[in-house]
Amino acid sequence: MTDEVGHDPFLAARDARDRPMKRILIVEDVALNRDLLTQLLEDEYEILIAVDGAAGVDMAIAHRPDLILMDLSLPLVDGWEATRRIKADATTAAIPVMAITANAMTGDEDRARAAGCDDFMTKPVDEDLLFAKLQHWLG
Repeated sequence: MTDEVGHDPFLAARDARDRPMKRILIVEDVALNRDLLTQLLEDEYEILIAVDGAAGVDMAIAHRPDLILMDLSLPLVDGWEATRRIKADATTAAIPVMAITANAMTGDEDRARAAGCDDFMTKPVDEDLLFAKLQHWLG
């Protein structure tokens, strides 16, 4: 079976499955939030996890994910500083960083962007908005 331009839709679907999954690094210290994001994303993306900002920076450098979901209130190194370090490293500077945080005070989005975050979402996560933003950044 082929579509009207002569392409086999079954082959196209197989080709899409054979492409490597985009890799998302979740940097989040709260297990419930990590688990929620992982459950939402694991069918469509390869998921990496870091539980503090220092580990997030190390994992970003080691694994070069396609996108980073960064909590801002983290132990050891907070998300603001972790983002600055990621953006300061030539090997990771181009990776989009999306802040996902409970910090919803006036000015927090501006502060996150000043630290290098490319996008910003507040918790609780709006699933539709999250997937729209992922589509924007990852295609």
